[in-house]
Amino acid sequence: MISRHWSGLAHLQHAASYRHHLESETIPALRALPGFLGAAVHSRTVRHGVEFIVITHWTSLDAIRGFSGDDLELAVVPTAAQSLMQRYDARARHYEVVVSEMVKTG
Repeated sequence: MISRHWSGLAHLQHAASYRHHLESETIPALRALPGFLGAAVHSRTVRHGVEFIVITHWTSLDAIRGFSGDDLELAVVPTAAQSLMQRYDARARHYEVVVSEMVKTG
């Protein structure tokens, strides 16, 4: 399994809109792609906005190519999302997942 990591800093007043964009546009579109396994979105409020880290999981680098194109590290940031951000990574990072465990709660 491969995880793809990307981060960006949303304007404080646009953070809820960016989260909505992820939930209503990005994640549903990813679900339709072969090899997509899931995603986790992390956020934290910082001095100048809200930082988001988006981690997606894929079966392989070839599966990611179906999302990103031939340049695997090129960030895919739609124009609508760009306008909500102060800054964001132009390049994504990929890691082979060597250990993965989720603790069941409740």
